[in-house]
Amino acid sequence: KLCCGNLSGAVQRSSGTSWLLCPVLGACLLAAVVAYKPVVIVHGLFDSSGDFKNLQRFINASHPGTNVTVIDLFDRSASLEPMWKQVEGFKAAIYPIMQNAADGVHFICYSQGGLVCRGILSTLPDHNVNSFISLSSPQAGQYGDTDYLKYLFPQFVKSNLYHLCYTGFGQRISICNYWNDPHHRDLYVNSSDYLALLNSERPNPNATEWKNNFLKIKKLVLIGGPDDGVITPWQSSQFGFYDDNETVVEMQNQDVYLKDVFGLKTLGSRGDLIICSVPGVEHVWWHSNETVFHTCIEKWLD
Repeated sequence: KLCCGNLSGAVQRSSGTSWLLCPVLGACLLAAVVAYKPVVIVHGLFDSSGDFKNLQRFINASHPGTNVTVIDLFDRSASLEPMWKQVEGFKAAIYPIMQNAADGVHFICYSQGGLVCRGILSTLPDHNVNSFISLSSPQAGQYGDTDYLKYLFPQFVKSNLYHLCYTGFGQRISICNYWNDPHHRDLYVNSSDYLALLNSERPNPNATEWKNNFLKIKKLVLIGGPDDGVITPWQSSQFGFYDDNETVVEMQNQDVYLKDVFGLKTLGSRGDLIICSVPGVEHVWWHSNETVFHTCIEKWLD
């Protein structure tokens, strides 16, 4: 961009020879365009790739020529498949994109997709993700009576869903893989096949390797807000969560941060942990809200 700016000045000073600079200017502009890293978008529960047209448009307007891929897997009801199955599927689809990106890629992972992306980043030793942008994702788990819960489990409320989720059958349903009942911590820790392992809340022989893999990211951007209405508590999008009194404990006071079990504290000390909170945004609109994009996402896609 600086190169092009200088060339523009040269053209203005010597208009008679501007035609000589056109090929150079064109090459410089092309270099600026292709310098943008590819962006990979992973959708959430009940979404599909077609739901992200606005986000793609925002990216292409601010970063022209960016290769944006919304992974078209586990759409709609298939997003209820177990989380590890989704991790492996998305990983296989994304890995070739990484291999073709010498300077790395960026992740934008929405809602449940943010937890899928954590699984990928933890288990893929040679990933090259620069910015991991977690867009209203239940990173610390989910515990709330939301419309999603009523639709999926009409016979349950949050206080008794543990009866289903913390069983072998329940762990075959994605939302149960990160259902985090603060009143039944022992059951969660011992039953969760996904989130409790990612958080090393129970012994995990791969914990050190997963932490090292995760810390290869350059930036972790955690986006959420108080009017989300689905992620419960909304602070889970920024690694806050309920204690057993359902009082929210912010990320900096959570064991996963204090003990640095998978790298949150390290990212913070590096200056690579970014918190972006935006009020007035309901859950289904995060990826279509231009203010959210310009405030929380745009600067991390360079």
